[in-house]
Amino acid sequence: MDISPQQLEQIVAHALEEAPNECCGVVAVAQDTVVGEGRARSVHPTRNVHASPKRFEIDGRDVLAAMSEFESEGWEIGAIYHSHTHTAPYPSQTDVNFAANWPGVEWIIVGLADAERPEVRSYLIEEGIVREVALGTVAV
Repeated sequence: MDISPQQLEQIVAHALEEAPNECCGVVAVAQDTVVGEGRARSVHPTRNVHASPKRFEIDGRDVLAAMSEFESEGWEIGAIYHSHTHTAPYPSQTDVNFAANWPGVEWIIVGLADAERPEVRSYLIEEGIVREVALGTVAV
């Protein structure tokens, strides 16, 4: 997925703001693009119902609100993002299990093991197989 530096900054800022708990949110892409090759249209921060430093779950009401907004714009969910507050940005087994509910959606993870230098990576997780994908940055 192509994403602007400002959108990536928004995701990292959300991760830092929610620390020490994990943050979470969704990123919209246009429906007429191929997921993974589309351009991010909007970053939508959501609430972590667990308010936990070790796990996240997006508030269902936030997902419905985001999906309604995205649909009105002709967008769809292209990525789900969250932070790992103490580890590298690599999908945990919980992430892999959760991804089974969202086929074709990228997983952007912000690693805050070094809060001075957050690390952002993106993955496609399909049938339990984790594959890192590039986050191309584009101008707004």
